[in-house]
Amino acid sequence: MYRSGDTTGLALVVIDMINTYDHEDAELLVPSARRIVPVVADLIGRARAAETPVIYANDNFGAWRSHHGELVDAALATRHADLVEPIRPDEDSLFVVKARHSVFYETPLTYLLWHLGVGHVVLSGQVTEQCILYSALDAHIRHLEVTVPRDAVASIHPQLGSAALEMMERNMGARIVTAEEIDLTGP
Repeated sequence: MYRSGDTTGLALVVIDMINTYDHEDAELLVPSARRIVPVVADLIGRARAAETPVIYANDNFGAWRSHHGELVDAALATRHADLVEPIRPDEDSLFVVKARHSVFYETPLTYLLWHLGVGHVVLSGQVTEQCILYSALDAHIRHLEVTVPRDAVASIHPQLGSAALEMMERNMGARIVTAEEIDLTGP
């Protein structure tokens, strides 16, 4: 279990970006996702260059027998493959499959972060008012520092996305910044 003070490292967490976009509300989400993909791709590239861990945390869409490679292949086989290709995991990327909104709920992420010496997570991806918000709360209660780049998170409902960012900042002490302001080289 993570104990405050044990870790100083940084990790970029890419949430639910490996997506087929064939779910309810997808058409509302796609324009927002399209805007953030270049920003998330840049964050991933900067993190890889700095040797900062990149962790993909993704829904399995109820495909309990699938693994991350199958999820990526399924997403790349859709009409929205252009939203996945620029941010696809490489051979060094870490991958956590999740079943619910938070990247921490019933996943090994807490242990993985502890093992990597991570005490600060940068949360990017989708959906701001759902998975990003709940993941930020769960990170906060685990005493992790949280940064959310406002231009690297997508929302279904922009007003709820804005409210979620405000809640993360006020209630959880998250740093809400632009992606450009984030130093991915760690402390």
